[in-house]
Amino acid sequence: MRTGCLVVTPERAAQVAEELGVGQFVAHALEQTPKKVMVVPIPTDVRNLVVVPADGTEDDPGKYRKRIDEAVAALRGLAVKDAVWCLNEMPAPESGGPADAYWKTRHALGALSAALYRYDEHKSKPSPDRGVARVAVLAEPGTRTAVRRAVGEGNALDAGMSLARDLANAPANVCTPQYLADAASDLAELANVTVEVLEEAQMAELGMGAFLSVTRGSDTPAKLVVARYQGGGEGDAPFVLVGKGVTFDTGGISLKPGAAMDEMKFDMCGAASVAGALRAAIDANLPINVVAILAAAENMPSGKASRPGDIVSTMSGQTVEILNTDAEGRLLLCDALSFARRYEPRTVIDVATLTGACVIALGAHASALYANDEELGSQLAAAGRVTADRAWPMPLWDDYQEQLKSNFADMANIGGRPAGSITAACFLSRFADGLRWAHLDVAGTAYRSGARKGATGRPVPLLFQYLLDRADEAASAP
Repeated sequence: MRTGCLVVTPERAAQVAEELGVGQFVAHALEQTPKKVMVVPIPTDVRNLVVVPADGTEDDPGKYRKRIDEAVAALRGLAVKDAVWCLNEMPAPESGGPADAYWKTRHALGALSAALYRYDEHKSKPSPDRGVARVAVLAEPGTRTAVRRAVGEGNALDAGMSLARDLANAPANVCTPQYLADAASDLAELANVTVEVLEEAQMAELGMGAFLSVTRGSDTPAKLVVARYQGGGEGDAPFVLVGKGVTFDTGGISLKPGAAMDEMKFDMCGAASVAGALRAAIDANLPINVVAILAAAENMPSGKASRPGDIVSTMSGQTVEILNTDAEGRLLLCDALSFARRYEPRTVIDVATLTGACVIALGAHASALYANDEELGSQLAAAGRVTADRAWPMPLWDDYQEQLKSNFADMANIGGRPAGSITAACFLSRFADGLRWAHLDVAGTAYRSGARKGATGRPVPLLFQYLLDRADEAASAP
């Protein structure tokens, strides 16, 4: 076998080294750092061994993922174009057999996708490509079907994650509402996909006054983008994903502080993630129907912008007093949720970088999960656990609705500082009555700040796993 790298456990490394005639050299190297992932260059057809300790990984999913991440980091540092990964021998916290092989392969490919992603579209001299281009996974005879499925779904997820991250990382002078619409329209070139883009005049005819209040101050027209994938039957109710797509958020008249305002280009991560989840579902050829709705607009201050105290009418007929123009995402989403009803959806899930309060509550580790349907909430939480793209269930109690009272309209768009993420979800819940609906606040998880600044692609893994699970249910239904 000729390859740039072989990824193996210490036991397999010793065996391979003996067969290649470098056993003593490799044994000495393994003695030096037995508890760490290490790279051992060897002068054979297998040019490098990446040795991954497996101790404890059979009992601890977190430790397994950590070892996988360390192995991927080692691969990334090697100037090789191909690698072979012996995942068979890597113990994992599953029951064994095909399910075990599937789980291990999905997590390994997910780690590769995250580590090898780069965004240098706007650098005059992009860094040289040193990444691994091809990774083969060795599978035992009884697990090959499961591994092939994991590879197919892993590649589909990688395509969706790359789309979401590319859209979110693009600067706001490039990624405008029109840019989002064009990116979604490109999906129409794929099988069973249609795309429709609604302009502001059409939204006005539909009575989407809340949505249009957000875009008043911008010279860039808003778009409501609808991408439909027909993988299931003609009459099958679709799963609808709705994404907040504020391509730049100044806060409007309620202007944000200047520090870190550049990160407000990430306020469209919700729209990017639903586009990415749709792309993954398309590439995986899932036998279900999915609709992705991207609510795209800029929130800018100007003489035409909405003011604190303005009252707008929503598509549902309910009225909203805008107390803070920086609470604009919910104004887009409330009309997008009303619009989603026309598809008679099976479920509706909206995704948004909605509140700073969510970051204070949960940090960067978990998205906030709200649902008016217990089964839907449990399914999303389970999908997050499987993919390590975790979401934490939050309350939607009527007690919090009191904070949204307005003296002049049916409701206010903010409920004050206490429980800010919860009251934002409560606001949206008023437009989801009668729907099986969930809301993911991804303000803390969709992107990173600091030295690692950039989009993470979350919650595409969670959404894709949710759709995979529903597809499995559809396939097994009598």
